[in-house]
Amino acid sequence: MASVFSAGSQLSSGSVRFITRRAAFSLAAGAACGSAALALAAGVAIGMHWDARGASGAQAANRVEHDYAIDQLGKLSASVAQIEPRMARLTTQVGALRDFEARLNTPRPAPRALAMPVPLAPASDAELSATDGEGGPALPPRPCGEILPPGHGSADAERTRRQLDCIAATLSALEQQTADHELAYAAFPGRMPADGARFGSPFGNRSDPFTHRLSFHPGIDLVAKTGTPIMAAAGGRVVFAGEKAGYGNVVEIDHGNGLMTRYAHASRIVAHVGELVLPRQYIADVGSTGRSTGPHLHFEVLVNGVPVNPVDYLALFAPPPHG
Repeated sequence: MASVFSAGSQLSSGSVRFITRRAAFSLAAGAACGSAALALAAGVAIGMHWDARGASGAQAANRVEHDYAIDQLGKLSASVAQIEPRMARLTTQVGALRDFEARLNTPRPAPRALAMPVPLAPASDAELSATDGEGGPALPPRPCGEILPPGHGSADAERTRRQLDCIAATLSALEQQTADHELAYAAFPGRMPADGARFGSPFGNRSDPFTHRLSFHPGIDLVAKTGTPIMAAAGGRVVFAGEKAGYGNVVEIDHGNGLMTRYAHASRIVAHVGELVLPRQYIADVGSTGRSTGPHLHFEVLVNGVPVNPVDYLALFAPPPHG
């Protein structure tokens, strides 16, 4: 998750890698397809075996064996039926994350104010003691078909079942990893916080609208009508909701790993301190409170307390241009 948040300092470098185990997913996908074929082959082999034994006149003696084989084949088919929707769901999730990774790694002009890298704090003794010990060499994942020993004759059905168990376990690991990436994705502050708003005063040095002197603007202004809903740019926890000098009514959301967003000049605040919010959750209404010349949303993104250009984050979630 930290690797995603540190992307704020690498938006122009094209060096961020969001998904780290694509090979494992590909291996699992191939193994799932192979498992269906193995189950079918096992069914054919069972049928042929039954026909041959039946021709010998020992049908009554083999009835129990036949029923058992059919039962095992049914269980294999059920396992495949459970795996297929999980594979489809995982494919959709990974597809969305790959699209976001491509956006992160697309070269773009260097921003006018670069985000500072987010340092990774070492794990405390309490955190280490609460973690189960794990280790071993870092080897690439292998297809389930290579992990299991080859089967012979009547062991084909059992081998297929074990392969399906292996695939299910691999899927569980991949689903957990994808869920971790999706949490980081949800906490990345790039969603537009006010629908229909137009960009006003940009981030950086500008002529102050009150003094007309050169001053630094730590965010961007999104011009919209009073009462326009303000939505959270990412998931996180509300750490401030109230009045602040210069900002008027303001909401601040902590997204973890040093990332925070600020929404200012609101006419009304609906979020509460300590509340957990989801991406694009309604938190306030556009207004003109505080040091403001008219209704708009002043939106800031801060990394370790340092304001960075929100446009670089919003661009990652902007819809692709048509044509």
